[in-house]
Amino acid sequence: MGAPQPRPETPVETTTRLRPVRTRHPARAAAAAACVVMGLGLIGGAVTGSWLTGDSAAEPAAVAGYERAAALWHSAPVDALFPRTLTGDGAGPGGADRTWTRVAVAPDGGCATALDPLLLTALEPVGCTRLLRATYTDASSSSVTTVGMVFTQADATAMAALRSRFAKEKLADRPDLMPRPYAVKGTVAAGFGDQQRASWTMSVLTDAPVVVFAVAGFADGRAVTDPQPAGRAMTPGATAAPAQAGLGHEAKGIADRVERALRKTVSTPSEEPR
Repeated sequence: MGAPQPRPETPVETTTRLRPVRTRHPARAAAAAACVVMGLGLIGGAVTGSWLTGDSAAEPAAVAGYERAAALWHSAPVDALFPRTLTGDGAGPGGADRTWTRVAVAPDGGCATALDPLLLTALEPVGCTRLLRATYTDASSSSVTTVGMVFTQADATAMAALRSRFAKEKLADRPDLMPRPYAVKGTVAAGFGDQQRASWTMSVLTDAPVVVFAVAGFADGRAVTDPQPAGRAMTPGATAAPAQAGLGHEAKGIADRVERALRKTVSTPSEEPR
C-alpha cells in the first residue's frame, strides 16, 4: 500500500519574527590571562581564566553554541526546528517504524497562557523567553502529538540546576505538570484538548537554554482518565490505554527528533534573516 498523501497544513504555520534576544557582552579578560606564561600547566590555566571571564577569543565552542541556541526562536526557519515530516526508525512499540506529519504550527508566544500554572511555577527559576509549538499526526491519523520548546532566559548553570531538580523530584512524571496540547480547527488535531492528553515527556537541556516537551493523545477526541508519562507507557507489558495505543512511544519519538533538529540547527548556523 502506498504512503499516505501529506495533509495540508493550517495557515498558522509561520513563526513571527520578533525582536532578537540580547546577546551577552563578554567581560574583559583577567589581567593574568594576558601575560605570557611558560609551561603547559600555566598555559592551560590562562586559557581557563579567559573562559571564566568571558574572553571571546578563548570562548569554547560549547558556549558559542549555547548562545546561538538562545536566539533560534526568532532566527531559525520553522522547517528547521519542526520538520514537516519526522521519521522514527524503530521508534514504535516493539521496534516498529514510525512516520509523523506536521499538521499545524502555533505562532510563537509567551508561556503564561500555553502552559499549566504549576508547570510555569516549576520553570520559573529559568524564565521563559518564548514558546514554540507544533502538532503532528501519525501515518494512520489515529494519534496526535504536540511538541514544544520553551526557550528560557537562563545560563548553562541554571539549566543544569533545573535538570537536576527535575530528575531528583521526578517532576517530568507528574500529571499536574503535564504540558498542554495545541489544537487547530480543520485539522486531525481539532479535538485535542486538555482532557485528551494521554502520555507526555519533558526534557531539560543543558547544552541549550531550552526545555523540550511532547504530549500525545487519540485523534478521535476521546477523553483519557489515566494519562501516563512516556517512560511508564513504554514499559513492556503495560496495559493502560496510553500504553496499549503506543502513545508513550509517539510522545517520546517526536520529542527526541525535534530535539535532534534543534541541535542540528545549532551546529550549522545560517545567516541572520533580513
